[in-house]
Amino acid sequence: MDVVEKVCSKKRIDFEDALKLYDLDLCTLGELADQKRKELYGNKTYFNINRHINPTNICKDICKFCAYSASRKNPNQYTMSIAEIVDIAKNSWQKGAKEVHIVSAHNPEAGLEWYLGMFRAIKEEIPDIHIKALTAAEVNFLCKEYGLSHDEILDLMIKNGVDSMPGGGAEIFDEKIREYICKGKVSSNEWLEIHRKWHKRGRKSNATMLFGHIENRTHRIEHMLRLRTLQDETQGFNCFIPLVYQKENNYLRVEEFPTGQEILKTIAISRIVLDNIPHIKAYWANATINLALVAQEYGADDLDGTIECESIQAAAGARSSYGIPLDEFVHLIRDSGFIPVERDSLYNEIRVWL
Repeated sequence: MDVVEKVCSKKRIDFEDALKLYDLDLCTLGELADQKRKELYGNKTYFNINRHINPTNICKDICKFCAYSASRKNPNQYTMSIAEIVDIAKNSWQKGAKEVHIVSAHNPEAGLEWYLGMFRAIKEEIPDIHIKALTAAEVNFLCKEYGLSHDEILDLMIKNGVDSMPGGGAEIFDEKIREYICKGKVSSNEWLEIHRKWHKRGRKSNATMLFGHIENRTHRIEHMLRLRTLQDETQGFNCFIPLVYQKENNYLRVEEFPTGQEILKTIAISRIVLDNIPHIKAYWANATINLALVAQEYGADDLDGTIECESIQAAAGARSSYGIPLDEFVHLIRDSGFIPVERDSLYNEIRVWL
């Protein structure tokens, strides 16, 4: 049985099969992924009204792909006060945002109370807003910096108001690649264990994969399969987000960048391989809005959200600094032939924009 027959017969794809999917022509692969998407969600494309907040760019770690950290090319260091962060969250809530997505650098000067205090202060002011915050890399940094266990930090997150975890810090799981691009950061095993522990607490998270740099297709498939194995165990991942490497203003010298076809193939393969992760996100802030809209036909059923403001991807060249207005976002999805569905952070449907 060839790989196309396996996919059509709904047999689980193994490592060798997944690599063979890359050899298919783009149209055939797109049709396979699109069929799986339609079986799950029909013509619906999910998004949320959210605000990204990046409270500090001072970072202890040195990742070669990062353009955001003030310790490298960016000399403009900043750390927001808790009052500033709360004001941003309140302003976004008043504009209709249901979620604040808080991801930061690993700032050894800010203090644990600053990290936890911002969540507590936001919840005190806006009890109903969903806080998605602290990547596994940030959790691991806080553990090492303050001599606490993963369990202790995760419990403190919940106690202070964090509702779900983003999927950042996964990068690519191959440890040789990690040694080169993000030496000293959370290991792949630590990343997976932190999410395992979070899921065991009844909480949800996302998962990411940074691709298009020095990794190859084998590394991508291995990454997806390790996520699939954990999802078999915990069922805690809401969404998988293939993040396209951004090439500007960093120290990772990459000469060949993935084509649009390679990006679409990777998104399509993730929909086929990750048969137990409900949603595949084409993160428009990272892949560009035009490619993300095309990705709806290659397995992606989620485009993230309006974002309003984003600094980390923007620092490396992404066009995400000011988000996309709600009306425009809805129009773009509808005009591409799909049904825009506003969701909450856990994928409960709020409104179908017909």
